[in-house]
Amino acid sequence: MGTSLGSEKNACVLPEDLKSFYLMTDGFHMTWSVKVDDHPVPLGSMTINSISRLNRLGSSSVYTLPNAPTLADLEDTDEEGGDSDQPEKPHLDSRSLIFELDPCGGNGRVCLVYKNTKPVVAPDSEIWFLDQALYWHFLTKSFTAYYRLLITNLGLPQWQYAFTSYGISPQAKQWFNMYKPITVNTEQLSEEADSFVNKLDPNKVFRTKNKTPVLKKKLPAQPTPSQKGQTGAAPRNPPQAGSSSRRREPQP
Repeated sequence: MGTSLGSEKNACVLPEDLKSFYLMTDGFHMTWSVKVDDHPVPLGSMTINSISRLNRLGSSSVYTLPNAPTLADLEDTDEEGGDSDQPEKPHLDSRSLIFELDPCGGNGRVCLVYKNTKPVVAPDSEIWFLDQALYWHFLTKSFTAYYRLLITNLGLPQWQYAFTSYGISPQAKQWFNMYKPITVNTEQLSEEADSFVNKLDPNKVFRTKNKTPVLKKKLPAQPTPSQKGQTGAAPRNPPQAGSSSRRREPQP
């Protein structure tokens, strides 16, 4: 399996983490569904194109018509200035080398971007999201970080738009509220830092209940042998108080 992309003129080496990924598996695709009214409905999709399908963007035509415009022709050339925190955006012309990692089900494209191509292609690469309006949105600096994002967001529809200024659509937000509510509740998370923290009070969890002690009844003590003898010598029917004892004499 090769470890470089592009033609010999514009060859670029794969990042180490992406190279290790392709050495383990040639691409990745997983889908999952939910059951609605006892019918499965496809919902999540996670895709990493195989190395043979890492197509370069920018030079291909958008339509299969003669003299059809390319993506580079349709790219928005307006630069958004004044925000120094945002990295420099890629370009679909010869200034950048861009390869498609995920077609996103037609909702955009996740791309592996090499921005410094002159005089030679720099080994540094980034992961960007190109939306349907051909606006660029930065995702991560490495493939490993992007792969974690992909798994964390469960491949939900339009999850990449959570990293744009206009966010995900209302329809996709319903699925996020069900399966990943923290994504659509970021304002509440920033205002109340402890709202999503599971607070555990060990004193309440491991507190033992005060049990009422059970009073045991004392059994009567067993008499000793000497006490048994004295008890047996005693008359069974002792005379009652006030009664006189008469002795009957024999008659002649």
